[in-house]
Amino acid sequence: MKRGLLVIISGPSGVGKGTVRKYFEKKEELNLVYSTSMTTRKPRNGEVNGKDYFFVSREEFLKAIDNNELLEYAEFVGNYYGTPISEVNRLRDEGKNVLLEIEVQGAKQVQEKCPDAISIFIIPPSLEELEKRIRGRNSEPEEIVQQRLSKAEKELKLVNQYKYIVCNDDPELAASLIETIILRNIEIEENK
Repeated sequence: MKRGLLVIISGPSGVGKGTVRKYFEKKEELNLVYSTSMTTRKPRNGEVNGKDYFFVSREEFLKAIDNNELLEYAEFVGNYYGTPISEVNRLRDEGKNVLLEIEVQGAKQVQEKCPDAISIFIIPPSLEELEKRIRGRNSEPEEIVQQRLSKAEKELKLVNQYKYIVCNDDPELAASLIETIILRNIEIEENK
């Protein structure tokens, strides 16, 4: 059995990574499994522990860092986010294609550790649209919104570190493009 692919979906906060992912993640031909990240932030309305994230204490997260249990991690606006490495390896060894939806800082760490990863950067149609999306969440104070926007401007300058760039002007179209990218890479791996 061939080892599964590792697919990184990244981009600035508010670009619609989760929205786009929902259009293609369940398509059987992609053989995708979503890697659930670990975070110290509080759950947003409707988020489920173990599905959307593993919500853990700061102490638990720091212990995972110390024990080298994370493929990547980052701290943003006072919270940690990271990917448990054991789960990713187990799924890939089972032949599943693992999807990571992670921040830019984490994507760089994964690319260094897993050069075979397929990296896809989602960009917004404009910074104005990105701001509208972040504000539309109505889930954070103005200070955090400003931090997210400032970080997004810096992250958008790093698109050249990714193999593929997809604009999320229309989530369904963006998802279709990502689906095509993944299918093409599956085909390449099968023909090796």
